[in-house]
Amino acid sequence: MTDSLIITAITLVYLLMVLWVGLRARGQASSSLEGYVAGGRHVGVVILFFILGAEIFSAFAFLGAPGWAYQHGSPAFYILAYLGLIPIAIWVMGPRVAELGRRRGYLTQGDMIADHYHSKGLGIFAGLIGVVALLPYLTIQIAGAGLLFQAATNGLIPFWLGAFLAFIVVAAYVYCSGLSGIGWTNLVQGIMMIAIAWFLGLAVSERLYGGVGDMFARLQVEMPEYLTMPGATGMGWGAFSTAILISAFGGSMWPHLFMKFYSADSGRTLRKVSVFYPLYAYLLVPLMFIGFAGILAFADSPLERADTVLLKVVMEVADFSPWVIGLMLSGALAAAMSTGANLAHTAAVVLTRDVLGTTVMHRASETQVVAVTRWSVLGLSLVAYVTALFNPASLVLLLLGAYGLIVQLMPMVMGALFFPRLKRASVMVGAALGSLVFLVFQFLVDSPFGWHPGVWGLCLNLVAIAVWQSASASTSQQDNATA
Repeated sequence: MTDSLIITAITLVYLLMVLWVGLRARGQASSSLEGYVAGGRHVGVVILFFILGAEIFSAFAFLGAPGWAYQHGSPAFYILAYLGLIPIAIWVMGPRVAELGRRRGYLTQGDMIADHYHSKGLGIFAGLIGVVALLPYLTIQIAGAGLLFQAATNGLIPFWLGAFLAFIVVAAYVYCSGLSGIGWTNLVQGIMMIAIAWFLGLAVSERLYGGVGDMFARLQVEMPEYLTMPGATGMGWGAFSTAILISAFGGSMWPHLFMKFYSADSGRTLRKVSVFYPLYAYLLVPLMFIGFAGILAFADSPLERADTVLLKVVMEVADFSPWVIGLMLSGALAAAMSTGANLAHTAAVVLTRDVLGTTVMHRASETQVVAVTRWSVLGLSLVAYVTALFNPASLVLLLLGAYGLIVQLMPMVMGALFFPRLKRASVMVGAALGSLVFLVFQFLVDSPFGWHPGVWGLCLNLVAIAVWQSASASTSQQDNATA
């Protein structure tokens, strides 16, 4: 049996195992809207830990993070910096969101926004931003799966087929089992990806350079620019800092994070998860080791695509057996599929409940809403798959773009949770202007000073809210004086 066949066989067995676990998780609760979306609101610490971990550690972890370490060097540590801030958001917001959801029946972020501001239109607006931001994030997972299959099987499974296989497996168990299927598959896949990441990171450093310390010592002598700021590609302090801020703030605004808050059995559970959450972040440390190993390995012949550095190092330089490569591919696919399942599920729920449910489906029964949600999982996953066929150039840049859009919901959400005096019109205007400015700087005009475009959008967002609030207060005072 050839190496490519061994790798393919191991991976296909793994995919079938994940599909079996996901389908077996289907229960009676999955047939109700609350069960399909929030797991009946009784998800405990262990499952929630792995679900929330899979929200972040995706194809980006196995491809994008090592790619940035290889391409930029030390600026890649922005990823670890913002991951250290995410638990704060879980601790502060999680219990409050869970309590509101349980008391008022919220299932989505848009539910909370629409109810607090007494505006279905604002809920629809938040839902649309959520879906638009989630789609590129889902595309990352499908594109990552395609890249993994193509490289690891030496082209035996091409990009389009590898992406399609991952798309089919994820869509099938999310369609059938909802959050229950996501929870149990994330548990299996989380354990898998953590074990594989640490094995590969330490084994690669040992095989090529005699250990992690020896690798960095050699880098310090031969290519010290990769170990200092602004790194090999000149990522300045502004770009580095704003990437951290937008990723941290935006990461706490993802609709799928709110849906997992609603699923928790208590606020205490969420606080426990926030304490243990950084343990999951250690997954990225060994993967970054591989990126740094690639700097030395490919010094004479730089890679055309930085996202492939892990695959190139493991398969071509470290010379692992096909059995190890097959397990590596399975672990990387675990990262892509676990996050992809969360994203497909959330995007479908948000589209159906926040957008369609308040417009064309406002009279639909719960059974009809669940059915449309299931079909939306397939439809949105298909859109992401087709987009992935264009093979986006950088998974990290695609993710940073998605963060820049979703972060514009932050003032609106903070108003609903902690600042009740914020007015509906002010947060609507702020989010609209912030999103517009972000899109202009992301796609049409270079962002000033090289800062993340999302920062400029968020700044205008906050300024617009402050001006509107001030103008509204002045108008109210004048009206009172006249009366």
